[in-house]
Amino acid sequence: MICSMTGFASATRELATTALSVELRSVNHRYLDLQFRLPEELRPLEPGLRELITARLRRGKIECRIGLNPLPTAVKALELNSEALKQLRALSEKLRVAWPSVPGLTAADILRWPGMLGSDALSAEEIRADCYEALQAVLEDFNDSRSREGEKLKDMLLERVASMEERVATVAPRMPQVIAAYQEKLAVRLREAMAVNDDERIRQEIALFANRIDVDEELSRLTAHFSEIKRILAAGGAVGKRLDFMMQELNREANTLGSKSVDVEVTRVSLDLKLLIEQMREQIQNIE
Repeated sequence: MICSMTGFASATRELATTALSVELRSVNHRYLDLQFRLPEELRPLEPGLRELITARLRRGKIECRIGLNPLPTAVKALELNSEALKQLRALSEKLRVAWPSVPGLTAADILRWPGMLGSDALSAEEIRADCYEALQAVLEDFNDSRSREGEKLKDMLLERVASMEERVATVAPRMPQVIAAYQEKLAVRLREAMAVNDDERIRQEIALFANRIDVDEELSRLTAHFSEIKRILAAGGAVGKRLDFMMQELNREANTLGSKSVDVEVTRVSLDLKLLIEQMREQIQNIE
């Protein structure tokens, strides 16, 4: 499958007294840049969570948010943690002795103290399995959405390749006529400039210039690149960087085609190719 680097998925599951929410969102990036937004009590789980994500994703700027929110039905059951309260009181007394001018703790400060209302709360170890399972489920939805978007990008790229193939196909049949017309025009100019009828010298000059404007090699390379792009898209996987390289190769050949052109139609084809290549390049930046 071709995957987009842009995606979003979330899930919430209810535990005994807490609602566990997991959210993944991503945008395009050259490498894998993974950032976590976790409550402090879940910080010990970060290495394991990171391992789960990196096993499934290869590129993109990924943000993983995990939240713990008390369930409304569990709020009434919350009680002060007597042990935490005792420790906090001892610390507060020491602080007052050391710095008498420091204001004391307010009730809100005490309630916000980590673990103060945690007598019924789950520990990181107790929530580990639920957290991993929730993240696995979110990753499935996340990758499904990225795959759907990736298929749309794949279809768009194949459409652009087909458009380029159609344009390139119109150039080859024109070249004999274009070269013949250019040779005739060049012969007239050479005779006028040289003021002699040295047919052999004129033939040499014409052959030299005809070789310079011959685009058969560029057309062959473009055709080969089109086939390679279609092969890469059919193979799937993490192909963003390879496709980006192919855009560079296509652009090089399209530029050469334009620089060699002595025909308005061939020049127009070169410009059309560069426009289509740029459209593809913009979309490829979103492919993993």
